[in-house]
Amino acid sequence: MSGFVRQDFRKIRVAAVQAESVFLDLDATTELACKLIADAASQGAHLIAFPEAFIPTFPNWYETLPEVGAVRELDKRLFLNSVEVPGEHINQIAEACRIGSINAVVGINERVNGRTGTMYNSQVHINSSGQIVGTHRKYVPTTGERQVHAPGDTGHYNAFKTEFGVVSSLICGENSNPLGQYAAALNYPVVHVASWPFYFGPFVPMHHVIQTASAGLAYSLKCFAISSVSRISEAYIDAVAHNAADRDYLISRREQKNGAMVINPLGQVIAQGCGVDEDLLFADIDLSDVIIPKLVQDTAGHYNRPELFKELFN
Repeated sequence: MSGFVRQDFRKIRVAAVQAESVFLDLDATTELACKLIADAASQGAHLIAFPEAFIPTFPNWYETLPEVGAVRELDKRLFLNSVEVPGEHINQIAEACRIGSINAVVGINERVNGRTGTMYNSQVHINSSGQIVGTHRKYVPTTGERQVHAPGDTGHYNAFKTEFGVVSSLICGENSNPLGQYAAALNYPVVHVASWPFYFGPFVPMHHVIQTASAGLAYSLKCFAISSVSRISEAYIDAVAHNAADRDYLISRREQKNGAMVINPLGQVIAQGCGVDEDLLFADIDLSDVIIPKLVQDTAGHYNRPELFKELFN
């Protein structure tokens, strides 16, 4: 067959970003993203995974600031510094991927050219040739995100092909969405990128949630999962801490340095960046490790009966 390439289940290196965004600065965070891509490529990575809304930052000020002018001013700055796809900033990142011959899943706060007021929580898929091959917009914004993000309109799409196999991706809470997982499973990913924020609030033990959801997803999909998470910058704390208690909480989260993780198809953490200062977490993985778990439970194939469940959606 012309153009047919047999999947070889090779060994690859992956990189998870656990850096701070440059707070609400589109140009500077784009430059940082390009540097991280170059650094990952120079160290042999085949895939780099970015956190949720890394460019220009994850908008979580609703958990601290009251609904007053300060909040809306941050929303305005967010819009002004959001990424357009296509657009010059995402094109710079795609060019960095081409130069480094590396695939990427990039978390962005997205706006659409010519519109005002509507933004999306998105992941952009870029292949190692520097092509933007798709965008996944978060299916449903979570809690405070609904103040600035519209529901995603890119359908169930959440995966793309690379030279080593399929990479799927989901954002934050949708990594525990059974239908989102099933949409990914149907593409048979060997690696899944789970993009996360730095915190949600005192009521959510975020690092525990990240590990629990990501491990469950890796086990269900029978693939490797990369959980990327930003860290909290001092500029973010200065902008959103409403009182001393908020500041103390955010500083404590910053000092903990909760980091990224790489999880194997059995749900076991095989690399984690907690407590270290590096902006990137690397892991060398053997993609053939997905085969035996998938032979046991293939939820897109022999281990499912979709015809039994279809009436649930009528």
